[in-house]
Amino acid sequence: MTVLDIRALNRATLARQLLLDRADMPVLDAVAHLGGLQAQEPQEPFVGLWSRLQAFDPGVLSDLLTGRQVVRTHLMRRTVHLLTSVDVLAWRSRHDAMLQQKVLGVYRRELDGVDLEELAAAGRAVLADGEPRSMGELAGAVEDRWPAAGKRALGEMLVAGLIPMVQTPPRGLWRTKGGVRNVPIADWLGREVDPLAQNGTDPVGETLVRRYLAAFGPAATADLRAWSGLAGLPAAVAAVRDELVSFRDERGRELLDLPDAPRPDPDTPAPIRFLPAFDNAILGYDDRSRIIDQEHRNLSVAGARVLLVDGRVSATWTVEADTVVVAPLRRFSRTERAAVAEEGEQIALFLSDKAHNGVRFAD
Repeated sequence: MTVLDIRALNRATLARQLLLDRADMPVLDAVAHLGGLQAQEPQEPFVGLWSRLQAFDPGVLSDLLTGRQVVRTHLMRRTVHLLTSVDVLAWRSRHDAMLQQKVLGVYRRELDGVDLEELAAAGRAVLADGEPRSMGELAGAVEDRWPAAGKRALGEMLVAGLIPMVQTPPRGLWRTKGGVRNVPIADWLGREVDPLAQNGTDPVGETLVRRYLAAFGPAATADLRAWSGLAGLPAAVAAVRDELVSFRDERGRELLDLPDAPRPDPDTPAPIRFLPAFDNAILGYDDRSRIIDQEHRNLSVAGARVLLVDGRVSATWTVEADTVVVAPLRRFSRTERAAVAEEGEQIALFLSDKAHNGVRFAD
């Protein structure tokens, strides 16, 4: 079986994640291809798409949100993601059990004795008037029935676990601040989410396997689990295995992939790319060594914006007084430093609506 080294996996990831060449692709198609973008920080998906798409216009993404073609919702790993409405309707039910268990993993003691079906019914009754509500408002409306649980536990379970919800605009619009207000997906999109298959098959799981590999492969089943948060996908992997090809990584793990997906030459040059906080190009794997060194792994979960140089996380970056500040994690060559500065000027212009292009290095 062919062994793919770290550099081969890196270039495959960059190609799948649209980070090797900026794609000439509609914004909606890019969100779908990527399987969504992690979005608990509302402005970060705009950075992620700017780094991936040619001539990205942030107004287009804002229009997709207000037009209800993309939504912000809890899904993979119980984190807020920006996904197409089509995918949310198709995928949400497959994530229900995981979402509830994730909340219980944090609030099991507080929710002990709370009948979750009764809690869901109470929450739906409050939301029946169609008014968007904050998590605190929703929990406050039902807490009299479960006073021992506390508002935080009740709210998290209702918003992230029991009732499929979306976060309504202006939350998530370009250059717009707005608190989190939630409405049921069924109200926002005009229909209920698709139910789970009842015949013992897992068509959604099979779709998730294919879509994950298209955006992240080649990858191990542990990587698939790390991206989705779903433990119960072995049957789905088994069902589609005949469609897939297999490789090994240098650790001996089996890696699965779609046969015709891009796997570029490992020597393919990789451009400078500025990534947003919590980018799935890093978080979408259990073994992140293909893109980030082990010593820097925690940056990806700490919310640092990172910079790819030669395809690997090589710096963090922030914006201070309209200047992009790059903090290298290793020494850059003169050529690398010049390339970082050039791309930094471009993202500074993007973030400032072409008002500023300042870049400096915090060596």
